[in-house]
Amino acid sequence: MSIQIYSLQAAMVQDFSQDVLPGRLQTWQGNHLELPAEGTHFGFVYHGHPNLLRDSEDYRLHPGMYFCLPGGGQIGGVDSSGFVITSYNYRGMFSLGGALESTGRFAYIDGGTSSLLIPPVRLGDPCLNAIYFPPHRHQTLHTHPSYRIGLVIAGSGEAETSEGVTPLQPGMVFVIPTNSLHKFCTTDQPLTFVVFHPDSDAGLTHQNNPVLNRTMVEGMSAAQMPEIQTPMAFLRC
Repeated sequence: MSIQIYSLQAAMVQDFSQDVLPGRLQTWQGNHLELPAEGTHFGFVYHGHPNLLRDSEDYRLHPGMYFCLPGGGQIGGVDSSGFVITSYNYRGMFSLGGALESTGRFAYIDGGTSSLLIPPVRLGDPCLNAIYFPPHRHQTLHTHPSYRIGLVIAGSGEAETSEGVTPLQPGMVFVIPTNSLHKFCTTDQPLTFVVFHPDSDAGLTHQNNPVLNRTMVEGMSAAQMPEIQTPMAFLRC
């Protein structure tokens, strides 16, 4: 299966519950999405000022903002749009961020840059990223070991696969299946999109994190002293 393209103008749902990394993609356009208690929701506001409801709390968001919501809630509002990816079997940490910066903080490939918007809390966890391409770039053909779900935010470009070339414009949602060969190209305009990764090979662990690493006992890091580290049985999440 090759890249799939959708528009925010038409509310849609795509189910990934049978994937090895189960999830669900939803978009909203002037309506409200009910976000179920199961899993963690990663969202991005493309247009308008929707309200994000969490328990008894109500947050008014702005274009370019993103969020991570564990558990149930609601997002949406008149004259607003965006997308939400629910990651099942994962408990994230509630956070709000944005708006996007004008360029990425990390070098990517072929002149592109990226920024980590919602990081993996622990090694292997899902994450949300922004990816930026300057004009006149032709990315190297590549694959990813898990599916990708993205939303074009600004500029224009093309997605190229073995099945052909698909123009990309702001407001388009794309899904790249696992191990699907593809590349992105730009001409006279840059291209910016936000993309969800259902897993990662980055993040902290119980044996490698700043609090543990920088706790010193007689000049030695506690990370090097397993005999004093808290047993996993004490953890609740």
